[in-house]
Amino acid sequence: MAAAATIVIVPCWASGHFMSMIAAGKRMVDASGGALSLTVLVMQAPTPAKASEVDAHVRRESSSASGGLLDVRFLSLPAVEPPPTGSVALEEFNFRYVQLHAPHVEEAIAGLALPVAAVVVDLFCMPLLDVAGHLAVPRHVYFASTGAFLALMLRLPAIRDDLAVRLRDADAEEGTVHVPGLPPVPLAYMPACLWSGGKMSSNYEWFEYYGRRLMDATGIILNSSVQLERGVLAAIADGRCVPGRPAPTVHAIGPVVWFSPAGGEPQQPPHVCVRWLDTQPPGSVVFLCFGSNGFLDEAQVGEAAAGLERSGHRFLWVLRGAPAADPASPTDADLGAALPAGFQARTQARGLVWPAWAPQKEILAHPAVGGFVTHCGWNSALESLWHGVPMAPWPLYAEQHLNAFELASVMGVAVVMKVDRRRGNFVEAPELERAVRALMDDGADEEGRKAREKAADMKAACRKAVAEGGSSYVALRKLVRGISHGGVAPSP
Repeated sequence: MAAAATIVIVPCWASGHFMSMIAAGKRMVDASGGALSLTVLVMQAPTPAKASEVDAHVRRESSSASGGLLDVRFLSLPAVEPPPTGSVALEEFNFRYVQLHAPHVEEAIAGLALPVAAVVVDLFCMPLLDVAGHLAVPRHVYFASTGAFLALMLRLPAIRDDLAVRLRDADAEEGTVHVPGLPPVPLAYMPACLWSGGKMSSNYEWFEYYGRRLMDATGIILNSSVQLERGVLAAIADGRCVPGRPAPTVHAIGPVVWFSPAGGEPQQPPHVCVRWLDTQPPGSVVFLCFGSNGFLDEAQVGEAAAGLERSGHRFLWVLRGAPAADPASPTDADLGAALPAGFQARTQARGLVWPAWAPQKEILAHPAVGGFVTHCGWNSALESLWHGVPMAPWPLYAEQHLNAFELASVMGVAVVMKVDRRRGNFVEAPELERAVRALMDDGADEEGRKAREKAADMKAACRKAVAEGGSSYVALRKLVRGISHGGVAPSP
């Protein structure tokens, strides 16, 4: 049947945010039984590398949508001139850049043929909430990270003075922060967007702003589930994060794990990394990968290589090179220059170092993989949990340090690895060796054994959450029912 209304989503250009939001939007349309379509408003990314990534995602998804059962349409917004960077903090630049799109977003929504049931914006596109408000359309925020980070952001305005003073303290790592629903969080695990390199981040005030603006949304669509974050979600629902105000409406519909759309591209032969894994025993390989933006400097590569070599375990290491023109886009690594002399020759019988993009989801799904050394981006963590792979957290940026704390100290699906934030998140070779052994030595380490058991439990919990009758299944359909009944024609 033809859709009666459309959901408009406005994703951020960062790949992890973009594809997660597309996947969530498609789930909402699917859950509507054809009553809703999906309209994706695409901003041109501010750098050529990111623009190229977004274009590739759109082409792939558009090709899939043209022959699929879901009504999904992509509309490219007119380009805007990026604001000058200079000494402006990253979040201020992003805010200004998104805000420049507001008139184009309003024009695109007003020009749609179908009534608009809701506008959903990414967390980092929250200036566009005002557009939906002006058009009298229900407005939601898609939160691609954890419930723990959501709880902290909601709490930031209330704890601003105390936390800001403590984050400026040279000995800040020694204290803790109370995040409702979590055990005391050491300040050393505060997100890099709040605390970085031993001092308060220049982006702190912007995340406080985001925390305030979340309360202006009709609802918050969260990429998590009750099974994963029961305590935190209960604390948000009980109003403990925003005392004295009504608790925000949170729809925990995760895990939203994006997979390549069927029919979007011709069938490709297995990737080199997957073919290599096919030759390895089950559960024998530790996988190292640091996301679309993560890379290690020369000194850190040397330490990591030494730790892996000493561990004695099989490994698959996705090693990216330092960025070139775009500071947020690592390059393909020159392995001959990057790795210590003789490392590949000494480890070639049990290890593969891959210098470019690799299919992380397919790798984590492979039976040969038994552990994951990860930067703790939430999408990567969810993919690992979906496949029951325990982790060793090596957080690098964004909210990843808080994710690392939650994965190890709350969920118990990861072994703790000491990361020196004052040295650029440096990990010494003996520490990586210890963490790899904990993950991979069957039965020899109690922490690793528990992480493996918990990861297996979380695999089942993730799949139960999204299956019929599960908490996320129910939350998604409740959200879609509310959206379906609220469709309105945008005000002129």
